[in-house]
Formats: sequence, structure tokens, C-alpha cells
Amino acid sequence: MKAVRLLQAGRPLVMQEIPIPDIGSLDILVRVKAAGICRSDMHYRAGVSPVHPLPLTLGHEVAGVVEATGSAVSRIKTGDRVCLHYLATCGECRYCFRGNEQFCTSGSMIGKYRDGGYAEYIAVPARTAFVLPEAIPFAQAAIMMCSSATALHALIKANIQPGDSVAVFGIGGLGMSAIQLAPVLGALKVLAVDIDDGKLKMAAALGAVPIDNRQGRAVDAIMKATDGQGVNAAIEVIGLPATIRQAVDSIAPLGTIVLVGLGDQTVTIDPYVDLIGKEAAVVGCSDHLAQEIPLLIDLWLKNQLNLDQVVTRSVPLEADAINAVLDRMETFSGGDVRTVILP
Repeated sequence: MKAVRLLQAGRPLVMQEIPIPDIGSLDILVRVKAAGICRSDMHYRAGVSPVHPLPLTLGHEVAGVVEATGSAVSRIKTGDRVCLHYLATCGECRYCFRGNEQFCTSGSMIGKYRDGGYAEYIAVPARTAFVLPEAIPFAQAAIMMCSSATALHALIKANIQPGDSVAVFGIGGLGMSAIQLAPVLGALKVLAVDIDDGKLKMAAALGAVPIDNRQGRAVDAIMKATDGQGVNAAIEVIGLPATIRQAVDSIAPLGTIVLVGLGDQTVTIDPYVDLIGKEAAVVGCSDHLAQEIPLLIDLWLKNQLNLDQVVTRSVPLEADAINAVLDRMETFSGGDVRTVILP
């Protein structure tokens, strides 16, 4: 089968012909119908977040059709439309038992520590698959598996309360989901911070207050929009020191800053001024949980989440096309919200 793979950090992805993966008794084989290109994949290619073992097929946002099932699989059947949780986990360690499987002691992330979805087929444990209703297109389902799921998890970590205000820094795939999901959790005002005019217009159409950050004055605009109080929650999904600093500076007393975006630079925080004096909290968000995926599917079916406008580009399963998307991500150019591979 065809697979687009990372052979060496810091180098372009390469197309390879590799065998269709075998499956065990508890596994399923999925024909990939859509695989999202996530900003994390850019960091994996660059070596900012190490990937091993190499070579490896990237891609952790995957939806498709079940091609085959293991002998012990009963919940999922051949021909089912499915979307895939990003982690292959044991289901038995103390983290899995407590519902925090992102810290599974033997967990393995697809597209980072085991072959992912930039391929014609992918093999995963059946427990990671969720049956996908016909109403949800494959492309939207794929990006739901990371951008929407991680956005929801970040908002939950922010402990959103009814009537809260929320600022989302970065209106890409995660940000577009976050501004839709925040009101579902009770947020009264959502502010969308970005430097791209097209994304700001999309955010406004979804009910958010657009905050143009091209001049680096997002904090001033947020304070004006919140009558000088700041926001109750700031969700930073970019990973740049400048926007992390803005998220900290925009927070109201007793507020929560949730850091989602990956980066390779440090940020200086004054413990008293930034946190202690406000009793504010900084929380890390490590991806998302399998238990949150059924809620996302339900929200889509209730028209409370829609990713039709978020998928702004599709590309074939070709190395050059995928590398070009990752190149644009590195320079914050192109204006795309989310690009999906359609094999």
C-alpha cells in the first residue's frame, strides 16, 4: 500500500510502498477515507516533538471504513464507517482505569509512535474506533478526532462556568471548534484572536468577537471587550511565546489559562503578578480523552458543532502535496483552517 512517511526529522515526508498491516485478534484494519493534517504533524516533521521509531507514517486524525476485524472483535464489524481515537491503550493501567488514558503506561499514539493515517490502510485496536453516523462526512470526522476533541478537552480543563468569557488564541482547526464548543459549556462571550482576516470573519460568523492581533494589541482589545476585567478562560492553541504571554495578560482574577499549542521556546511568567495576585491557574492540555468523542458526535447531530467551513482544503495522498501544506503551516501562510488528505 501507499504511505507518506517521515524518514528523518527535519526532512520532507516521503512516499513509500509498504505492506498492508496485519491485525491481531483485538484489532481492526481500516481503509482510510480521510486523514487530517494537524499542526502537530508540522512539529513532528521538524523534530520539535520527537517521533519514533523511524521511518513512520504520520497522521493521527483518521476516519474510514472497516476492511477487516480480528477474531475477538464483536462491537465493530466489516463495512462500518468509523473515526479513530488517536491512542492505542491497554485499558488496564491506573491511568486508563481512571479515564486519563492519554497517560497510559503502554499507550502508543498513532502517527507518532505507531503508523498513522497518511496511508491507504491503518491497523488499530478495535477499542479505539467509534462508529460514525452517515450524517458526518469522513473529512469532518477526521479532524474532529483531534482539533475538536482537543478543543473540548481544553475547555473542560478550563472549568468553564455559565456566563464566563473565553478568549481563544489561534483560529485554526482547534480554535474554530473551541469557539463553537465554548457556548455549549456555558460561555456567554467568546473572543477569537488571530492575524488572518479570513479566519476572523469565519469566527465572527460563528458568533465570536473577532480580535485582530496583527499589531500585537490583542490584550488591549480583550480588556476593552470585557470592560477591563479580562477573560475567565484563555485557550492558547498556537504555542508561540507572544500569544502565551498575551493569554496570561488577558486573564481575569480566578481565571484559567489553558496551554494547548506545541512550541520549543520558553516563556517567562511572574508568579506573583501573573498568577498569585489573581489566584489564576495555568493548566496544560494533553490531547483529549476517548470518552469525549461520543459527546462530539452527539453535538454534531444536534447541530451544535459544524466543521463544514473548517475543512478549507483537501489534497491527495502524495508526499509533495502534504509537504507543501506543512511548509505553509511553518510560515503561518496560506489562510487554510484545516487541510484533509483524501486517499
